[in-house]
Amino acid sequence: MPTVSLSPQVVKDARCPTDKRKCDLFDSNCKGLMLEIRATGGKTYYLRYQDARGRTRQLRLALERDVSLHQARKLAEQKRTMIAMGQDPCEVKAQTRAIPTFATFIEEQYLPYVKSYKRSWVSDVSLLKNHLLPRFGSKYLDEITRQDIVKMHYERKASGAAAGSANRLLIMMRFIFNLAVRWELPGIKSNPTKGVPLMEENNKKERYLSVEEAQRLYTAVCSSENPMLQYIVPMLILTGARKREVLDAKWQDFDFLRRIWRIPTTKTGKARHVPLSDGVISLLSAMPRNQKCEWTFANPDTGKPYVSIFWAWDSARTKADLSDVRLHDLRHSHASFLVNAAGRFMKCSTYLATRRSRQLNVMHT
Repeated sequence: MPTVSLSPQVVKDARCPTDKRKCDLFDSNCKGLMLEIRATGGKTYYLRYQDARGRTRQLRLALERDVSLHQARKLAEQKRTMIAMGQDPCEVKAQTRAIPTFATFIEEQYLPYVKSYKRSWVSDVSLLKNHLLPRFGSKYLDEITRQDIVKMHYERKASGAAAGSANRLLIMMRFIFNLAVRWELPGIKSNPTKGVPLMEENNKKERYLSVEEAQRLYTAVCSSENPMLQYIVPMLILTGARKREVLDAKWQDFDFLRRIWRIPTTKTGKARHVPLSDGVISLLSAMPRNQKCEWTFANPDTGKPYVSIFWAWDSARTKADLSDVRLHDLRHSHASFLVNAAGRFMKCSTYLATRRSRQLNVMHT
């Protein structure tokens, strides 16, 4: 490996011996600077140095056709300064190459993680597929800036979406980058969503059922083509539980002696306990039970929890002239009954549970 005083003319005239694939020329005027000359005619500048562990390393600087000798020497000096300051340019380069694109991070790390605990991960997939991946999928994580986040946030709102819809994208991006920082992904030192405020949401609607409306709704669900709807809807009202918590309930989760319903997996991923009122116990006692089926509100045809009850619910609420009531509103109604009218709630609870018991008694007499 000869050392020569490189000059623009020497660099231009340098040729690789015919019996070799490549040869190296070291510059006597710049420590570590090397010109690699290949048999194909290509030439590349490299910096050869020793890292902190004493290992010899070689860093590619630039093609000879892209920079002058003077520029190559300046690049070499800059890299040697980094080395003197304790930064290994080869390690920095390797870390940069290790930074995944947004799409790769989502597929290989984010989705497997949220699927392991988050019950609403399907909603994440929808937001990613329709909004975030088309915008950021091909970008490397360290290329996504705060300006990109702000632009995404406001363009979503400008497209006609509600403030809540725009905020959901921002919240999801914030969570994604929080994970990237927490998992110490190479090159990700901060969260680009930091400091970006949520938009004010004025479109949240809270709908509460009156006792009369609850009775009307119960009458409608009792005549539903879905035979389990007459139990599912009262259970939602009486407990304030989430739809999926009720649909996935198992008989083993109910402790009638201690009057406790243990919900093993909630939206937060942690178990919680719901007290069983007299109305809930009466409702569960009146339900038909298949001893071979572990699910409390199972689909009679499959013996498994319902995937969706929307169509049956939509028909029932329309029949009851309550088309503006959502399943989630039944949780609000539960809280409203408890806080504002405990006595009225118990009356409604008793009505919903005992009416079905009377119907069953009539059928058996």
